[in-house]
Amino acid sequence: MQLEVRPDPAEVGRARRWARSRLAGSGIEADEPLAETLILLVSELVTNAVVHTGCPAVLRLSLPGAAGASDTVRLEVADSSDRAPVPRCADGDATGGRGLALVDGLADRWGWSPEGAGKRIWCELDRCAQSRQEAESCRGGVPVYEGLAFEAV
Repeated sequence: MQLEVRPDPAEVGRARRWARSRLAGSGIEADEPLAETLILLVSELVTNAVVHTGCPAVLRLSLPGAAGASDTVRLEVADSSDRAPVPRCADGDATGGRGLALVDGLADRWGWSPEGAGKRIWCELDRCAQSRQEAESCRGGVPVYEGLAFEAV
């Protein structure tokens, strides 16, 4: 499923609402951490596309469906800019520049590739990995972050 996004920052909210509406039939509850992470990733990647390229974009979402389907959620944002995504080092007072760092920290895998005259940035979340993280973070009510492996592709 996909959504065409105009090069307007107001489209970021529309993209989040669209993604939330697609969760209903996927077996992913709107209040589970995987859903919250997915919506944050949608927000970051669509923001990057509309703010940094000034071009229309296409948001694609692949969610688990029927039994036996993959438990991997895949999010892609394609735009017509040929500029590669570049992670930035934002200082503590900066109000932006952390988007790709968030994607790197939250997604199980992410990357980008040329697509036509533009590019496609993608990330994946493994539902089973989210369940392990939830179990680890619930010990004694203290979040556990060590040992979480994130792989950038």
